[in-house]
This record gives sequence, C-alpha cells and structure tokens, in this order.
Amino acid sequence: MAYTYYTEEGLRKLKEELAMLKTRGRSDMAKQIAEARDKGDLSENAEYDAAKDAQGLLELKISKLEDVVANARVIDESNIDTSKVSILSNVKIKNKKDECCCQLYSCI
Repeated sequence: MAYTYYTEEGLRKLKEELAMLKTRGRSDMAKQIAEARDKGDLSENAEYDAAKDAQGLLELKISKLEDVVANARVIDESNIDTSKVSILSNVKIKNKKDECCCQLYSCI
C-alpha cells in the first residue's frame, strides 16, 4: 500500500472529518432512512431508495478516509533537506529563453 504524506495539521483535519462522518454523518443518515421508511411501502418509496444510496456513498467515503488515515505518514518539516527538491519544497523555475519565472510547489 502506498503511503500518503501530510503535515500534522493536515492529518488532524482528516481525522476530524472521519470522526464527524462516523458520528454525526451516520446518525443523520439513520434519521433520513427512518423518516423515509415511515412514509409507507418501501418497494415504491423513492425517498427511501435515495436515502439508502446516500448511506452507501457515506460508508464508501468513510472507508476511503479510513484507508488514507491508516496509510498516512506525518512529515517532520525540520528534517526535510532543502538543498534539493523534495516534499514541501518551494521551487522557482526560470525560462532562459523569455526570462519568465514561474513558482511551483512540490506538494507530494
């Protein structure tokens, strides 16, 4: 499995989003499904089908975020070698032909 690299703040935000989806997201989805179920026959209830589809998408998003968090690595910015291009490096490229400069960010 490939690792993904994050700053401490970036990984913290991902974990917060995952926790929110698991708690509030799932409870909101359960309420929507319950409300749709209360409206009658499930075989002809488009609102129920839509809620179940939304639940599936929510669970898929949770699963993907769990994988990302499980394979995340925190980058210690103080240990990055700034003498060469690497993760979190700022790179400035100069076109010698027309003296144009462009600033690019390595954000792998």
